[in-house]
Amino acid sequence: MTRLTSSKIILIAAAFLGGALVLNAFAAAPSDEEAIRATVTDYIEGYYTADAARMERSLHPHYLKHTISEHEGKLRMSEKTGLQMVQDVRSNQPVPAAERKQQITVLDVAGDMASARLVTLHWVDYITLSKWNGEWKIVSVVLREND
Repeated sequence: MTRLTSSKIILIAAAFLGGALVLNAFAAAPSDEEAIRATVTDYIEGYYTADAARMERSLHPHYLKHTISEHEGKLRMSEKTGLQMVQDVRSNQPVPAAERKQQITVLDVAGDMASARLVTLHWVDYITLSKWNGEWKIVSVVLREND
């Protein structure tokens, strides 16, 4: 029978502890990704259902949206603040269920910053988020309308 010395026991314990820390780090990452996905879901579902409170909950106080569209063969860009977005959603009717398509992809998470892509039937959003007071909020959106 092999006897374990105290140094071997310490080495084995350190390896187990290190492995547990690594697994914990990997386990923490999906929670951020899930929270980012939930924020983007609140954003688009707030729009689709005309739920201004849900939309507002997803937005950072300094939110800004740039919309790129084409008119008569020329590109143009417009912008909206968070307040304008919430007011627009409040004054709109819900989008018909048949028009509600969404595909959310979390592209990158780096500390308290993240990026995501939202694909709908009529446009694609590239979204920048920030973890603000412990919650993921949308800071900016660049929307490109489909041709």
